[in-house]
Amino acid sequence: MFPSDNRQRGLLKILSLFSLVRGYNIFVLVLAQYLSARYILAPQIAWMDLVLNVKFFAIVSASALTTAAGYIINNFYDAAKDQINRPKKFILEHLISQQSQLIFYFLLNIAAFIIASLVSIKVVLFFLFYMITIWLYSSTVKRLFWLSNVYSALLMILPFWAITFYFKNFDSVIFYHASYLFLLILARDLVKDLENFKGDWVQRYQTLPVVFNHRIAKSITSVAVLCAFIPTYLLIQQSLGSMHYFFWASIPFLSFVLIFLWRAQTEKAYLWTHNFIKLWIFIGVLSIALIYR
Repeated sequence: MFPSDNRQRGLLKILSLFSLVRGYNIFVLVLAQYLSARYILAPQIAWMDLVLNVKFFAIVSASALTTAAGYIINNFYDAAKDQINRPKKFILEHLISQQSQLIFYFLLNIAAFIIASLVSIKVVLFFLFYMITIWLYSSTVKRLFWLSNVYSALLMILPFWAITFYFKNFDSVIFYHASYLFLLILARDLVKDLENFKGDWVQRYQTLPVVFNHRIAKSITSVAVLCAFIPTYLLIQQSLGSMHYFFWASIPFLSFVLIFLWRAQTEKAYLWTHNFIKLWIFIGVLSIALIYR
């Protein structure tokens, strides 16, 4: 009986850690970096050569570790708010004490530093900058009016600039992809503010719904989604093989998201809207493999 209880506690701790570092998001980040490198940034490199590229693997690993550490420190500062907005998730993630969370945070960042040092001092400095900006977001910027959303979206795409600089590919199509991704992440972040209104209001976070109201927040979110149609149009003009179908499908799908957003009134409905955008980003990542097919 006792060994079984220990195994259950062990599994719960693993699940807690996976939730804490947003394991799903880390997986999508790593997948997106490899697919972007193979099909967008360096299509001339074969898959095997890319997989065996130690320096590229080091950059991707450092990105994953730094981002995971970022989720931990963000969770640390958001504990009071999450206890209101996501009580069940809060209980799961706090099976690991806050002291242990901080230890994991420092260990992940140290590991990222060591791995980045295998590439170059420039890469080390890049990830040092990334770590500092994540900490600033979690400790200070997240509570600031409107700036937090833009800052958060920029942080999410920063790892992709690490591999862009590595391959030294600055073609305009890279910026179109980055703009599309940035606007979708921004829209998702704005929807999360609507979803988390109760905890943000209690903890005095200066989000758009708290400072203004839900209608204005929805309007600004809608602008972000509509702006995504601009890079969508520009990308449709590019030679992207079967990935064209994804961007053509973006038009009706994002239109549906807008309609659903304006009809949403409850926290659950906003969660659905958030997940729709999250799902579309994941489908977009997978569709990168369709380029040149």
